[in-house]
Amino acid sequence: MKPGRLADAAGTAALVAWMAFAALTALVVSHQGGPLYPDQGLLSWSVGHRPPVAVAVARALTATGTGVVPYVLVVLAGLIAGRSAGQRLTAVPLGALCLGAGQAVRYGVLDLVARARPPSRDWQTHASGWSFPSGHTTTAALTAGLLILALCLRAPRGRTLLCLLVACWGAGVGLTRVYLGVHWFTDVAGGWLFAVGWLGVLGCAAARWQAGRYVPRPPDHGTSHPSDTADGPVERHAPQDPHRRGRSRPA
Repeated sequence: MKPGRLADAAGTAALVAWMAFAALTALVVSHQGGPLYPDQGLLSWSVGHRPPVAVAVARALTATGTGVVPYVLVVLAGLIAGRSAGQRLTAVPLGALCLGAGQAVRYGVLDLVARARPPSRDWQTHASGWSFPSGHTTTAALTAGLLILALCLRAPRGRTLLCLLVACWGAGVGLTRVYLGVHWFTDVAGGWLFAVGWLGVLGCAAARWQAGRYVPRPPDHGTSHPSDTADGPVERHAPQDPHRRGRSRPA
């Protein structure tokens, strides 16, 4: 896909995601942070379906959505995306900056909305701070998006399966937050929308910057001179006799 079209697609995705995020945020604020329609039902289902093995798996998966693991994966994404050592040295810090800046902006939204978490009696893991949007969800979704982008750019055959596995990991981290009782489902949905909007903005900016540097290569029509003909040179003062066309006059 050309940089201009990629920029348009990323910009459209960002616009749709931010509009949906703004609408969801307004809905949460209008309900004074209380649970919305799907929240209470999904939390009740999670509380009633918690065998020990499932809880252990959910705790292990949710732990990968914070701390050092996302940054290790972002470094891996930068190493995959770069074609040379110089490109990798640029891609790695840019990916880390994208993730870190996204987390910083999310903290600002978190404090502005100041939504309380579900009741602590339903928790199956440690949690702290406000609830909307979910931090583990946002971080995992941002990381998954950067890794998928790197795989699409550089991965060999089988990248579709790899991208699907990464997407399942990113989505799974968010769903464990609901299953373990530390977030409402709309907190998780808000984290997903925030991540898509953030990645869309950065992707649009990067694609437009690349489009500014892109100069289409003119088609190669050869180096023939316009005066050349298919039949080769013809003597300019040849006689009118067709049988002697192109021959030299006798001395």
